[in-house]
Amino acid sequence: MDLETITDDLSDELRPLKFSAPVTHVYNPLVYARAPYATYLRRYAKSPGEIVLIGMNPGPWGMAQTGIPFGEVTAVRDWLNIEGVVGTPANMHPKRPVTGFNCPRSEISGKRIWGWARKKFATPQIFFSRFFIANYCPLQFIEAGGRNRTPNQLRAAERKPLFAACDRALRRTVEQLNPRYVIGVGRFTRERARIALNGLSVTIGGITHPSPANPKANQGWEAIIEREFAALGIEI
Repeated sequence: MDLETITDDLSDELRPLKFSAPVTHVYNPLVYARAPYATYLRRYAKSPGEIVLIGMNPGPWGMAQTGIPFGEVTAVRDWLNIEGVVGTPANMHPKRPVTGFNCPRSEISGKRIWGWARKKFATPQIFFSRFFIANYCPLQFIEAGGRNRTPNQLRAAERKPLFAACDRALRRTVEQLNPRYVIGVGRFTRERARIALNGLSVTIGGITHPSPANPKANQGWEAIIEREFAALGIEI
């Protein structure tokens, strides 16, 4: 079992799922941005690792554009040194265009997390010798007006099969990478990790999400997460 097989199996499980209003558009960058994502896995998914960070789902100007978790374009292109052909979703919302590495927008969450990694570890090789970053859910959910809808905001009946598939993929990913720690970036992924990884020999924790919509993240996010890592026994 490898991470690309896990990716394919997850996409196959998610393909038949249906989502009702207010969701009108669903993007899966693991399909249309598979080329850069495959490069990311082959280059940086080292096993065993020490720490796996888990994001929630794609942001509109990050993973939705590049296929990389928290994949802010300049960070992916200029620091991770990844580019690749990016297609488009079958049904694209006019307010959420996918232009791949030509996207002019910057995703703040991705800029913060990869910027921190660059500042602390200098090179991707040093960072990925200890860390890997994955996303729990690969789907982006968009409402009629263009607003994002996060997985935890979906209807309960729609969440159940989605979370079941994503839980299985997360567990298989962690079994493959065999880290000491799985750290949810935000409360949602910390709780999903606790459910999905029940019984595995891994320490589960969480750090503050870097989104500017999170008031705490705007009060010195890098210092906050380093204190949170230290509380978990992780020396940065």
